[in-house]
Amino acid sequence: MKSWVLSVAGVAGAGVALAVNSRDAAAAASQAWPAFVLVAGLLLVGLVAAEDGLFAAAGAALRRACPNSLVLFCGMAALIIVVSAVLNLDTAVAFLTPVAVSAGRRSADPSQDAPLEEGRSNVGAALLPACILLSNAGSLLLPGSNLTNLIVVTHARISGGSFASRMFLPWIAVGFITAAVVAVLSRDALRAKTDESPTQIGSESGRADDSTRGPRFGVGAVAIGAAVAAMLLLGSPSLVVLAVGVAAVGARMLGVRAPGGSVKVSRVAQVLNLPVLVGLMGLATAVGTLGRLWSGPSELLGHLDPLGTAVAAAVSTVLINNLPAASLLSARAVTHPLALLIGLDVGPNLFVSGSLAWVLWLSSARACGVDPGLRRALRIGLIAAPLGTLAGVAALMAVAGGG
Repeated sequence: MKSWVLSVAGVAGAGVALAVNSRDAAAAASQAWPAFVLVAGLLLVGLVAAEDGLFAAAGAALRRACPNSLVLFCGMAALIIVVSAVLNLDTAVAFLTPVAVSAGRRSADPSQDAPLEEGRSNVGAALLPACILLSNAGSLLLPGSNLTNLIVVTHARISGGSFASRMFLPWIAVGFITAAVVAVLSRDALRAKTDESPTQIGSESGRADDSTRGPRFGVGAVAIGAAVAAMLLLGSPSLVVLAVGVAAVGARMLGVRAPGGSVKVSRVAQVLNLPVLVGLMGLATAVGTLGRLWSGPSELLGHLDPLGTAVAAAVSTVLINNLPAASLLSARAVTHPLALLIGLDVGPNLFVSGSLAWVLWLSSARACGVDPGLRRALRIGLIAAPLGTLAGVAALMAVAGGG
Protein backbone atom coordinates (compact mmCIF):
# COMPACT_ATOMS: atom_id res chain seq x y z
CA MET A 1 0.00 0.00 0.00
CA LYS A 2 2.80 2.42 0.87
CA SER A 3 4.36 1.79 -2.54
CA TRP A 4 1.23 3.04 -4.26
CA VAL A 5 1.07 6.08 -2.00
CA LEU A 6 4.64 6.92 -3.02
CA SER A 7 3.76 6.35 -6.67
CA VAL A 8 0.76 8.66 -6.51
CA ALA A 9 2.78 11.33 -4.68
CA GLY A 10 5.58 11.11 -7.24
CA VAL A 11 3.25 11.34 -10.23
CA ALA A 12 1.41 14.25 -8.61
CA GLY A 13 4.70 16.04 -7.91
CA ALA A 14 5.86 15.57 -11.49
CA GLY A 15 2.50 16.85 -12.72
CA VAL A 16 2.79 20.00 -10.61
CA ALA A 17 6.34 20.56 -11.85
CA LEU A 18 5.18 20.16 -15.45
CA ALA A 19 2.39 22.66 -14.89
CA VAL A 20 4.67 25.21 -13.23
CA ASN A 21 7.50 25.07 -15.77
CA SER A 22 7.31 22.42 -18.47
CA ARG A 23 10.78 23.15 -19.84
CA ASP A 24 12.56 22.73 -16.50
CA ALA A 25 10.43 19.70 -15.66
CA ALA A 26 11.45 18.06 -18.94
CA ALA A 27 15.12 18.82 -18.20
CA ALA A 28 14.79 17.35 -14.70
CA ALA A 29 13.12 14.22 -16.04
CA SER A 30 15.80 13.88 -18.69
CA GLN A 31 18.47 13.99 -15.97
CA ALA A 32 16.70 11.46 -13.75
CA TRP A 33 15.30 8.76 -16.03
CA PRO A 34 18.62 7.04 -16.96
CA ALA A 35 19.21 6.28 -13.28
CA PHE A 36 15.88 4.52 -12.82
CA VAL A 37 16.12 2.61 -16.09
CA LEU A 38 19.60 1.37 -15.21
CA VAL A 39 18.70 0.30 -11.68
CA ALA A 40 15.73 -1.65 -13.08
CA GLY A 41 18.11 -3.51 -15.37
CA LEU A 42 20.56 -4.20 -12.54
CA LEU A 43 17.80 -5.50 -10.28
CA LEU A 44 16.76 -7.94 -13.01
CA VAL A 45 20.37 -9.05 -13.46
CA GLY A 46 20.67 -9.48 -9.69
CA LEU A 47 17.46 -11.51 -9.58
CA VAL A 48 18.73 -13.99 -12.18
CA ALA A 49 22.11 -14.22 -10.46
CA ALA A 50 20.34 -14.92 -7.15
CA GLU A 51 18.09 -17.54 -8.74
CA ASP A 52 21.24 -19.17 -10.14
CA GLY A 53 22.49 -19.41 -6.55
CA LEU A 54 25.57 -17.23 -7.05
CA PHE A 55 25.07 -15.15 -3.90
CA ALA A 56 24.11 -18.13 -1.75
CA ALA A 57 27.08 -20.14 -3.02
CA ALA A 58 29.47 -17.27 -2.29
CA GLY A 59 28.16 -17.02 1.27
CA ALA A 60 28.40 -20.79 1.77
CA ALA A 61 31.97 -20.81 0.48
CA LEU A 62 32.90 -18.07 2.93
CA ARG A 63 31.31 -19.97 5.78
CA ARG A 64 33.25 -23.13 4.96
CA ALA A 65 36.58 -21.38 4.36
CA CYS A 66 36.67 -18.98 7.32
CA PRO A 67 38.31 -20.35 10.49
CA ASN A 68 36.83 -17.70 12.81
CA SER A 69 34.25 -14.95 12.97
CA LEU A 70 36.68 -12.14 12.18
CA VAL A 71 37.79 -13.74 8.92
CA LEU A 72 34.15 -14.48 8.07
CA PHE A 73 33.30 -10.83 8.67
CA CYS A 74 36.14 -9.64 6.43
CA GLY A 75 35.08 -11.98 3.65
CA MET A 76 31.44 -10.98 3.93
CA ALA A 77 32.38 -7.29 4.01
CA ALA A 78 34.37 -7.66 0.79
CA LEU A 79 31.46 -9.50 -0.85
CA ILE A 80 28.98 -6.77 0.13
CA ILE A 81 31.23 -3.97 -1.12
CA VAL A 82 31.91 -5.67 -4.45
CA VAL A 83 28.27 -6.58 -5.12
CA SER A 84 27.20 -3.03 -4.20
CA ALA A 85 29.70 -1.60 -6.66
CA VAL A 86 28.93 -4.00 -9.51
CA LEU A 87 25.18 -4.58 -9.14
CA ASN A 88 23.96 -1.53 -7.20
CA LEU A 89 23.51 -1.13 -3.44
CA ASP A 90 19.80 -2.02 -3.57
CA THR A 91 20.66 -5.35 -5.19
CA ALA A 92 23.29 -6.01 -2.52
CA VAL A 93 20.91 -5.22 0.34
CA ALA A 94 18.04 -7.26 -1.11
CA PHE A 95 20.02 -10.39 -1.97
CA LEU A 96 22.91 -10.42 0.54
CA THR A 97 21.02 -9.67 3.75
CA PRO A 98 19.60 -13.24 3.84
CA VAL A 99 23.13 -14.52 3.18
CA ALA A 100 24.39 -12.50 6.14
CA VAL A 101 21.54 -13.84 8.29
CA SER A 102 22.40 -17.46 7.55
CA ALA A 103 26.14 -16.88 7.85
CA GLY A 104 25.50 -15.35 11.26
CA ARG A 105 23.60 -18.30 12.65
CA ARG A 106 25.73 -20.23 15.09
CA SER A 107 23.91 -23.52 14.52
CA ALA A 108 24.68 -25.70 11.50
CA ASP A 109 21.17 -27.11 11.62
CA PRO A 110 19.54 -26.15 8.30
CA SER A 111 16.07 -26.39 9.82
CA GLN A 112 16.83 -23.63 12.33
CA ASP A 113 14.31 -20.85 11.83
CA ALA A 114 14.78 -19.01 15.12
CA PRO A 115 15.75 -15.35 14.87
CA LEU A 116 19.33 -14.36 15.46
CA GLU A 117 19.86 -13.02 18.91
CA GLU A 118 21.39 -9.60 18.94
CA GLY A 119 23.70 -10.77 21.68
CA ARG A 120 27.25 -9.54 21.67
CA SER A 121 28.57 -13.06 21.18
CA ASN A 122 26.70 -13.63 17.92
CA VAL A 123 28.55 -12.86 14.69
CA GLY A 124 25.23 -11.75 13.21
CA ALA A 125 25.51 -8.66 15.40
CA ALA A 126 28.40 -7.63 13.13
CA LEU A 127 27.22 -9.01 9.78
CA LEU A 128 23.74 -7.47 9.77
CA PRO A 129 24.76 -3.82 10.31
CA ALA A 130 27.63 -4.40 7.90
CA CYS A 131 25.11 -5.34 5.22
CA ILE A 132 23.39 -1.94 5.16
CA LEU A 133 26.34 0.28 6.09
CA LEU A 134 28.75 -1.31 3.62
CA SER A 135 26.15 -1.37 0.86
CA ASN A 136 25.82 2.40 1.11
CA ALA A 137 29.56 2.89 1.50
CA GLY A 138 30.37 0.50 -1.33
CA SER A 139 28.21 2.31 -3.89
CA LEU A 140 30.87 4.81 -4.99
CA LEU A 141 32.80 2.90 -7.65
CA LEU A 142 30.57 2.91 -10.76
CA PRO A 143 27.83 5.24 -11.98
CA GLY A 144 25.35 2.36 -11.71
CA SER A 145 26.35 1.51 -8.15
CA ASN A 146 23.90 4.09 -6.82
CA LEU A 147 21.01 5.98 -8.37
CA THR A 148 22.47 9.22 -7.00
CA ASN A 149 25.67 8.62 -8.98
CA LEU A 150 23.75 8.45 -12.24
CA ILE A 151 21.68 11.53 -11.49
CA VAL A 152 24.79 13.62 -10.78
CA VAL A 153 26.95 12.07 -13.51
CA THR A 154 24.29 12.70 -16.16
CA HIS A 155 24.65 16.42 -15.50
CA ALA A 156 28.44 16.37 -14.98
CA ARG A 157 29.02 14.32 -18.16
CA ILE A 158 31.64 11.94 -16.72
CA SER A 159 32.14 8.64 -18.55
CA GLY A 160 31.88 5.35 -16.66
CA GLY A 161 35.57 4.51 -17.07
CA SER A 162 36.70 7.97 -15.95
CA PHE A 163 34.30 7.84 -13.02
CA ALA A 164 35.68 4.47 -11.87
CA SER A 165 39.32 5.57 -12.18
CA ARG A 166 38.70 8.69 -10.10
CA MET A 167 36.51 7.02 -7.50
CA PHE A 168 38.48 3.81 -7.01
CA LEU A 169 40.63 5.12 -4.15
CA PRO A 170 37.74 6.89 -2.37
CA TRP A 171 35.70 3.66 -2.74
CA ILE A 172 38.48 1.66 -1.10
CA ALA A 173 39.00 4.26 1.63
CA VAL A 174 35.31 4.57 2.54
CA GLY A 175 34.75 0.82 2.43
CA PHE A 176 37.78 0.10 4.62
CA ILE A 177 36.91 2.74 7.21
CA THR A 178 33.28 1.66 7.40
CA ALA A 179 34.20 -2.01 7.76
CA ALA A 180 36.80 -1.16 10.40
CA VAL A 181 34.30 0.84 12.46
CA VAL A 182 31.73 -1.98 12.32
CA ALA A 183 34.41 -4.51 13.30
CA VAL A 184 35.74 -2.45 16.21
CA LEU A 185 32.29 -1.75 17.60
CA SER A 186 31.37 -5.44 17.17
CA ARG A 187 34.64 -6.85 18.47
CA ASP A 188 32.99 -9.03 21.12
CA ALA A 189 30.80 -10.69 18.49
CA LEU A 190 33.82 -11.33 16.26
CA ARG A 191 35.79 -13.26 18.88
CA ALA A 192 33.63 -16.36 18.51
CA LYS A 193 34.66 -19.30 16.35
CA THR A 194 32.44 -20.25 13.44
CA ASP A 195 30.85 -23.68 13.20
CA GLU A 196 33.14 -26.24 11.64
CA SER A 197 30.34 -27.72 9.51
CA PRO A 198 28.87 -25.65 6.72
CA THR A 199 25.65 -23.82 7.45
CA GLN A 200 22.78 -23.35 5.09
CA ILE A 201 22.91 -20.00 3.36
CA GLY A 202 19.58 -18.35 2.70
CA SER A 203 18.40 -17.42 -0.73
CA GLU A 204 17.19 -13.92 -1.53
CA SER A 205 13.71 -14.80 -0.32
CA GLY A 206 14.94 -16.06 3.02
CA ARG A 207 14.63 -19.76 2.21
CA ALA A 208 17.47 -22.14 2.94
CA ASP A 209 19.49 -23.02 -0.10
CA ASP A 210 21.65 -26.06 -0.63
CA SER A 211 25.10 -24.67 0.02
CA THR A 212 26.83 -27.86 -1.00
CA ARG A 213 26.07 -27.48 -4.70
CA GLY A 214 28.47 -24.60 -5.25
CA PRO A 215 28.01 -21.69 -7.68
CA ARG A 216 25.99 -22.22 -10.85
CA PHE A 217 27.55 -20.21 -13.65
CA GLY A 218 25.01 -19.54 -16.35
CA VAL A 219 22.71 -16.77 -17.50
CA GLY A 220 23.21 -14.75 -14.32
CA ALA A 221 27.00 -14.72 -14.56
CA VAL A 222 26.88 -13.77 -18.25
CA ALA A 223 24.41 -10.98 -17.51
CA ILE A 224 26.63 -9.60 -14.73
CA GLY A 225 29.61 -9.50 -17.08
CA ALA A 226 27.62 -7.79 -19.82
CA ALA A 227 26.15 -5.20 -17.44
CA VAL A 228 29.53 -4.30 -15.95
CA ALA A 229 31.10 -4.01 -19.40
CA ALA A 230 28.31 -1.68 -20.52
CA MET A 231 28.70 0.54 -17.45
CA LEU A 232 32.46 0.83 -17.95
CA LEU A 233 32.56 1.26 -21.72
CA LEU A 234 29.42 3.19 -22.63
CA GLY A 235 28.68 6.82 -21.92
CA SER A 236 24.94 6.09 -21.57
CA PRO A 237 24.59 2.45 -20.51
CA SER A 238 21.07 2.56 -19.04
CA LEU A 239 19.10 1.16 -21.96
CA VAL A 240 21.76 -1.45 -22.71
CA VAL A 241 21.80 -2.69 -19.11
CA LEU A 242 18.00 -2.79 -19.05
CA ALA A 243 18.08 -4.85 -22.24
CA VAL A 244 20.60 -7.23 -20.63
CA GLY A 245 18.36 -7.63 -17.57
CA VAL A 246 15.22 -8.19 -19.63
CA ALA A 247 17.04 -10.71 -21.84
CA ALA A 248 18.37 -12.59 -18.79
CA VAL A 249 14.96 -12.80 -17.16
CA GLY A 250 13.37 -13.70 -20.48
CA ALA A 251 15.85 -16.52 -21.00
CA ARG A 252 15.00 -17.96 -17.59
CA MET A 253 11.27 -17.57 -18.17
CA LEU A 254 11.53 -19.34 -21.50
CA GLY A 255 13.04 -22.36 -19.83
CA VAL A 256 16.81 -22.00 -20.12
CA ARG A 257 18.05 -24.88 -18.01
CA ALA A 258 19.00 -23.80 -14.48
CA PRO A 259 18.90 -25.45 -11.03
CA GLY A 260 16.47 -22.86 -9.70
CA GLY A 261 13.93 -23.33 -12.48
CA SER A 262 12.25 -20.51 -14.35
CA VAL A 263 11.72 -17.08 -12.83
CA LYS A 264 8.10 -16.32 -11.95
CA VAL A 265 6.43 -13.12 -13.08
CA SER A 266 5.36 -12.41 -9.50
CA ARG A 267 8.97 -12.57 -8.36
CA VAL A 268 10.05 -10.14 -11.09
CA ALA A 269 7.30 -7.73 -10.05
CA GLN A 270 8.33 -8.02 -6.41
CA VAL A 271 11.99 -7.27 -7.15
CA LEU A 272 11.34 -4.37 -9.54
CA ASN A 273 8.61 -2.80 -7.36
CA LEU A 274 7.57 -0.48 -10.19
CA PRO A 275 5.30 1.71 -8.00
CA VAL A 276 8.36 2.70 -5.96
CA LEU A 277 10.49 3.36 -9.04
CA VAL A 278 7.72 5.42 -10.64
CA GLY A 279 7.15 7.37 -7.43
CA LEU A 280 10.82 8.13 -6.94
CA MET A 281 11.17 9.14 -10.58
CA GLY A 282 8.29 11.57 -10.15
CA LEU A 283 9.74 13.02 -6.94
CA ALA A 284 13.17 13.36 -8.55
CA THR A 285 11.57 15.25 -11.43
CA ALA A 286 9.68 17.55 -9.07
CA VAL A 287 12.67 18.32 -6.88
CA GLY A 288 14.96 18.67 -9.91
CA THR A 289 12.55 21.24 -11.30
CA LEU A 290 12.69 23.11 -8.00
CA GLY A 291 16.48 23.12 -8.18
CA ARG A 292 16.32 24.73 -11.62
CA LEU A 293 13.88 27.41 -10.46
CA TRP A 294 15.62 28.12 -7.14
CA SER A 295 19.30 29.08 -7.18
CA GLY A 296 19.81 28.72 -3.43
CA PRO A 297 21.31 25.19 -3.35
CA SER A 298 23.63 25.95 -6.29
CA GLU A 299 24.86 29.17 -4.69
CA LEU A 300 25.48 27.39 -1.40
CA LEU A 301 27.54 24.63 -3.03
CA GLY A 302 29.45 27.21 -5.04
CA HIS A 303 30.88 28.63 -1.80
CA LEU A 304 31.91 25.28 -0.33
CA ASP A 305 35.15 23.31 -0.67
CA PRO A 306 35.05 19.54 -1.39
CA LEU A 307 34.65 18.58 2.28
CA GLY A 308 31.94 21.19 2.82
CA THR A 309 30.16 19.94 -0.29
CA ALA A 310 30.23 16.36 0.98
CA VAL A 311 28.97 17.39 4.42
CA ALA A 312 26.13 19.45 2.95
CA ALA A 313 25.14 16.51 0.77
CA ALA A 314 25.25 14.10 3.71
CA VAL A 315 22.99 16.34 5.80
CA SER A 316 20.57 16.71 2.89
CA THR A 317 20.19 12.92 2.62
CA VAL A 318 18.98 12.78 6.20
CA LEU A 319 16.54 15.63 5.64
CA ILE A 320 15.00 14.68 2.27
CA ASN A 321 16.54 11.29 1.24
CA ASN A 322 19.51 10.92 -1.08
CA LEU A 323 17.57 10.65 -4.37
CA PRO A 324 15.64 13.93 -4.07
CA ALA A 325 18.80 15.48 -2.65
CA ALA A 326 20.79 14.41 -5.71
CA SER A 327 18.20 15.91 -8.04
CA LEU A 328 18.04 19.15 -6.07
CA LEU A 329 21.77 19.68 -5.55
CA SER A 330 22.83 18.73 -9.09
CA ALA A 331 20.04 20.54 -10.93
CA ARG A 332 22.66 23.15 -11.89
CA ALA A 333 26.38 22.77 -12.52
CA VAL A 334 28.24 21.56 -9.42
CA THR A 335 31.79 22.70 -8.62
CA HIS A 336 32.75 19.45 -6.86
CA PRO A 337 30.43 16.74 -8.26
CA LEU A 338 32.44 13.75 -7.01
CA ALA A 339 32.72 15.19 -3.50
CA LEU A 340 28.96 15.73 -3.67
CA LEU A 341 28.54 12.04 -4.44
CA ILE A 342 30.59 10.98 -1.44
CA GLY A 343 28.15 12.85 0.79
CA LEU A 344 25.11 11.52 -1.07
CA ASP A 345 26.32 7.89 -0.96
CA VAL A 346 27.88 7.73 2.52
CA GLY A 347 25.54 10.23 4.23
CA PRO A 348 22.61 7.76 4.36
CA ASN A 349 24.55 5.78 6.97
CA LEU A 350 23.71 8.59 9.40
CA PHE A 351 20.00 7.79 9.60
CA VAL A 352 17.31 5.53 8.18
CA SER A 353 15.77 8.37 6.16
CA GLY A 354 18.94 8.65 4.08
CA SER A 355 18.18 5.97 1.49
CA LEU A 356 15.59 3.37 0.57
CA ALA A 357 18.26 0.73 1.07
CA TRP A 358 17.46 0.91 4.79
CA VAL A 359 13.86 -0.12 4.08
CA LEU A 360 15.02 -2.98 1.86
CA TRP A 361 17.43 -4.12 4.56
CA LEU A 362 14.77 -4.13 7.26
CA SER A 363 12.20 -5.96 5.14
CA SER A 364 14.73 -8.49 3.85
CA ALA A 365 15.98 -9.34 7.35
CA ARG A 366 12.49 -9.58 8.80
CA ALA A 367 11.44 -11.87 5.95
CA CYS A 368 14.10 -14.24 7.33
CA GLY A 369 12.55 -14.06 10.81
CA VAL A 370 15.28 -11.77 12.14
CA ASP A 371 15.24 -8.45 13.94
CA PRO A 372 18.33 -6.84 12.35
CA GLY A 373 18.91 -4.41 15.22
CA LEU A 374 18.09 -1.02 13.69
CA ARG A 375 19.18 1.03 16.69
CA ARG A 376 22.54 -0.69 16.84
CA ALA A 377 23.13 -0.17 13.11
CA LEU A 378 22.27 3.51 13.48
CA ARG A 379 24.67 3.92 16.40
CA ILE A 380 27.46 2.40 14.33
CA GLY A 381 26.50 4.51 11.32
CA LEU A 382 26.72 7.73 13.31
CA ILE A 383 30.41 7.01 13.77
CA ALA A 384 31.15 5.32 10.45
CA ALA A 385 29.53 7.96 8.21
CA PRO A 386 31.58 11.01 9.31
CA LEU A 387 34.84 9.04 9.34
CA GLY A 388 34.05 7.47 5.96
CA THR A 389 33.19 10.86 4.48
CA LEU A 390 36.47 12.35 5.67
CA ALA A 391 38.45 9.42 4.30
CA GLY A 392 36.62 9.51 0.98
CA VAL A 393 37.13 13.24 0.45
CA ALA A 394 40.83 12.98 1.38
CA ALA A 395 41.29 10.13 -1.11
CA LEU A 396 39.37 12.04 -3.78
CA MET A 397 41.53 15.13 -3.34
CA ALA A 398 44.65 13.01 -3.60
CA VAL A 399 43.49 11.46 -6.89
CA ALA A 400 41.28 14.01 -8.57
CA GLY A 401 42.26 17.34 -7.11
CA GLY A 402 39.10 17.75 -5.10
CA GLY A 403 36.34 16.28 -7.31
